[in-house]
Amino acid sequence: MKFQTKKIIAVIAIALALGSCSNNDDDATVTGEGKLGVEFDNVFGSKNLILNTETNTTSQGEVLKISDVKYIVSNIVLTKEDGTTFTYPKSKSYFVVDESDAETQEIELENIPAGDYTKIKFGIGVDKAQFDLGATGQGNFLTIADAAGMMWSWSAGYKFVLFEGKFTSSTVTAETAFMVHTGQTGTDYNYTEVTLNLPTKALVRTDITPDVHIFADVAKIIDGTNKIKLSDNNEGGMGAMIMGGANLPLITANLSNMFTVNHVHND
Repeated sequence: MKFQTKKIIAVIAIALALGSCSNNDDDATVTGEGKLGVEFDNVFGSKNLILNTETNTTSQGEVLKISDVKYIVSNIVLTKEDGTTFTYPKSKSYFVVDESDAETQEIELENIPAGDYTKIKFGIGVDKAQFDLGATGQGNFLTIADAAGMMWSWSAGYKFVLFEGKFTSSTVTAETAFMVHTGQTGTDYNYTEVTLNLPTKALVRTDITPDVHIFADVAKIIDGTNKIKLSDNNEGGMGAMIMGGANLPLITANLSNMFTVNHVHND
């Protein structure tokens, strides 16, 4: 009986060892390339963002009807479980995400080395090195950004974030327009990068295309760590226009907490 028990234990141990070796071999032999989807889902706090009709209240008591949200996503870098990184080709790494255009909200990345990815990093805006290549160095993206209304002018540069609508508050009782545009202003370039951990590994394979679903909380643009009151910027009968000055670096700092990964699909 003791001999049989020992024999059974030995068989189980061998099976576990072989299973372990098999799993390790599977991980080690992941080769080839695949695709990765990155979906940007705009929300306001805990609510889905609905343009033009839905009212959204900030922690400062201002009520917003948002008509337009766009931002530039760029310079995507993926990190594998082993710490190695893959930088998406810079020439292909500039996108405009537009809340009014569903097709722009999911970015498909191609030719990604197969592997288990645990982090994603991306920029909001166009980095200075790219801008310094001049108009001819922007490739097709200059035309795309201009058509999307994400340029002030070539000399003034790109709009990194465009956030517009109408608002009311305790001191502004009639619906009043607001515009928040970030980008280069004076010596402040206002480009920033965001790094997010994935709650589940994205398993890029030749036959698996993961989708990373990111929530973008647009409330954080003006109602993040730094609180920007539209009422305080409502001057001259033009509405609240924030396109420069001391507020833009504060808004840029808010963007680091605007994005969270909600989930990852592996299918």
